[in-house]
Order: sequence, then C-alpha cells, then structure tokens
Amino acid sequence: QLVESGGGLVQPGGSLRLSCATSGFTLDYYAIAWFRQAPGKEREGVSAISLVDHRIYYADSVRGRFTISRGRAENTVYLQMDRLKPEDTGVYYCAADLPLWSVGWDHPEDYDDWGLGTQVTVSS
Repeated sequence: QLVESGGGLVQPGGSLRLSCATSGFTLDYYAIAWFRQAPGKEREGVSAISLVDHRIYYADSVRGRFTISRGRAENTVYLQMDRLKPEDTGVYYCAADLPLWSVGWDHPEDYDDWGLGTQVTVSS
C-alpha cells in the first residue's frame, strides 16, 4: 500500500515536501517513483529512487529543484520540491515496483502499485 501526503497550494518559488508512506512490502528490494499528471496531460515521471542500488533519477524539468530521499522512518520516501513553478501543478502519485524496468524508470507501465495521489497547485 502506498499513501501520499503533503500536497497543497503554494506560490511560485515556494517549497513543498511530499511523503509516500509504504506498507506491506520490504522497501529495500524496490524502487519508488513519483509521477505527476496535469489536467489533459499524460502522467509523467518526476523522480525515482532504487532502494536496491541507491540510484536516483530525475526528469530534466525538475533536476536541481526536486530531491528524492528515503526517510528515517525507513518505510517512507520523500520528494522535496523547491523553487516550484506553475507548470509543476498536478496530482502527484507515488508508485512502487521492483527496479527491473522493461521500458524505463519514468514509464507508468513499469509500476504495479500506486497511491491515490496528492494535489499540488502552484499559483499566485
């Protein structure tokens, strides 16, 4: 099970930290990814972390502004989002699967387990 939290309304340039609380599986063997979906657009990969080899991935649009990490509560993965832009608006989902992607870390079809999402709105 995956449960996202931490979304909200923020002004451009602001920050939010999203949390993905996991349960029911051993996180050490999995990869956790964050996706987002804006109205009328396809779901896109934002960032991912493999808890197997600790590799981290970012979309070009967020690299240098977003940071993915595993929390001290080791069943939680965070997405720290800084210098937010209006184009970051969307529903953010976390997803989990074994890091054996057939297409790539940023392809939704490579993930079996999904949370329900949390809304992020960046607007003045």
